[in-house]
Formats: sequence, C-alpha cells, structure tokens
Amino acid sequence: MSESRFYHISGTGKLARAGALAEALAKAKEGGFLWLDYCEPTKEELSALIEPFGLHPLSIDDCTDENQVPKINDFPSNTFLIFNAFTFSDRKLSVHEVDLFIGENFVVSVSGRDAGKRRVLSDIEHIVELDSEGAREGPAFLLHVLLDHVVDQKLAALEALEEELDKAEEAMVADLSHFSPAVLLHLRRDLLALRKSLFHEREILVKICRKDCRFIPEKAIYPYRDIYDHLTKFFEMTETSRDVVTSLMEMYLSMVNNQMARIANATNVTIRRLTFITTIFMPLTLLAGIGGMSEWSMMTGPQNWPIAYPAFLAAMVVLGIGSYHLLKRLEKKDRGAHSRPPAK
Repeated sequence: MSESRFYHISGTGKLARAGALAEALAKAKEGGFLWLDYCEPTKEELSALIEPFGLHPLSIDDCTDENQVPKINDFPSNTFLIFNAFTFSDRKLSVHEVDLFIGENFVVSVSGRDAGKRRVLSDIEHIVELDSEGAREGPAFLLHVLLDHVVDQKLAALEALEEELDKAEEAMVADLSHFSPAVLLHLRRDLLALRKSLFHEREILVKICRKDCRFIPEKAIYPYRDIYDHLTKFFEMTETSRDVVTSLMEMYLSMVNNQMARIANATNVTIRRLTFITTIFMPLTLLAGIGGMSEWSMMTGPQNWPIAYPAFLAAMVVLGIGSYHLLKRLEKKDRGAHSRPPAK
C-alpha cells in the first residue's frame, strides 16, 4: 500500500509536515529545503517529481525495480543513490531497496516494507527530529541521517547471522545425526548477499568522500567518512563469518567421515569374527557331511559304530580347537607386523 510523507525543513531546523506535494512545493519558496519520503509508491507518483525536481526517468524506473545493486548516478540537477536495508527474522534474511535523491534543495527517499509489513524507514522521522540541528545544515546532512539509519540496520542483521552461526555449531557438535547441512548453505547465501551489498555501498561512500558528488559539500564529508568506516567494519565481519561457515562445513564433513570410518571399522570387526568362525567350522562341516552319509560306518563296519562315532566326534573337537589356536596365532602375528614401525 502506497504511503507518502512530505516535510519542509526551515533554516532553523524545524521539521514541518505538508499534506500534499503541492503544499510542500509552496513552502519550499519560503526557504529551507524539502524532504519527500515515499513508501511503496507507484510509478505515476514518482513521475510527478520529474518536472519540479528534474529527476531522470531512468532513476524512476530503478526505484520500481527491486533487483538493483547499490550504486550512485550523477545527473545535472540531482544525484541518485541505491542502498540496501537488511532485516533478519525467522532465520531468513530479507533485502529491502532504499532509493535516495539529493539535489540543491531537496531529498527524496523511496523505500518499502519489511516482512512484518513495517516501513523500512519507519523511525526515521523521529531520528531527524532529534537531530534537527544537523538536519538544518542542508540536504547533505539529512541524507547522512538516512544513510546512517540504513547502515545501522545492517549491523543488527549481521549480529543475528553470527548468532545463527553459533547455534549451528552447537547443534552440530551436540547431535551430528540430526544436524542438517542445509542450515550452513542458507547462512552462506545470506552472507554472500550481505557482502555484495556492503561491497558496492562502500564504493559509493568512497566516491562521496572523494567529493565526486557536488550536492554534498566538503563540510558534510566528515560524517560520511564515519559511515564508510562502519561499512568497512561490517564488510570485514561478513568475511570473517563466511570463513566460519567454510570451517563449519569442513568440520561437518570431517565428523561425518569419522563417523563413517567408525561404522566401517565396526563392520570389519564383525566380518572378521564371522570369517574366523566360518574358517573353523568349514573342515568340521565337511567331516560332518561325510559322517552323516554313513561313510564312517561303511569304513569301520556297522558293528563298530559305538566306538567309531565317538572317536569321530572327538577328532572333530580336536580339529576345531587346533584350527582356533592356529588362526589366533596367525592373527596375532599379522597384528604385530602391522604395528611394528617401518625400518629406516
């Protein structure tokens, strides 16, 4: 839903709200400058600013396109900036575009709403009123207040992402089997989006601090340098968090490999035991098969079976015990060969 607020800031720093654009333009003739704040405006509403302020139609198109990267464009009567505001809630990072125009005697801000249907610049009017002394200095100082508010929101989102990283690490260490690596992939994607925004916005501040924007005088550069320092700090925090994500993914893969190795070792032990038992019983099974077919009675005579069969069973027991000790001895010898250090 479209919502617009029009303000006239006098030379004394008094913030007066106008009911309509025409009323605000009329007050601008008395001195001071205008601040026009739009929330989810239509293209027709923004197009109405082309004639009185000389806004370029391409900039109007960029305001209605939410897939723009942060940038700064200079025009004869104004400078157009695109910044990104970030909010993090319910483990989801939301990106909101904030478009800003600054001219000789005006500032235009265009923003949207966050996931909670709250204005991205909802508290900015109160902030400007508290900093009326700075705002009365001109549009450049008001633009600094707006940019500083947008950049501060990035810190809240970045801190929330770092908390999610800590929770992901704790969950992975506590219960690897129920941990989903998709959590790390989502966090890495969010950090990439934040890094991309910070990279381009830092370049914007470099141009401003380099005095490339003629609507921001030299006396207003110093507050913008503070914003640049914040963006640089946030960029480094983002890079550190990305390294943490990479380390967590490597640790997850290492823990999974170790778990699979333990399972494989347990399987090998079981198979070795079964092979051991099978090897012992293979000759016994052969002899039992021969004796079960009455071959022993045929060789010793049917009349000797009371002695022949007990002797046959005793021989099987002796053979089984002998096979067991022989295999244990061979296994012990094989383990000793593997544990012996290699010769130099």
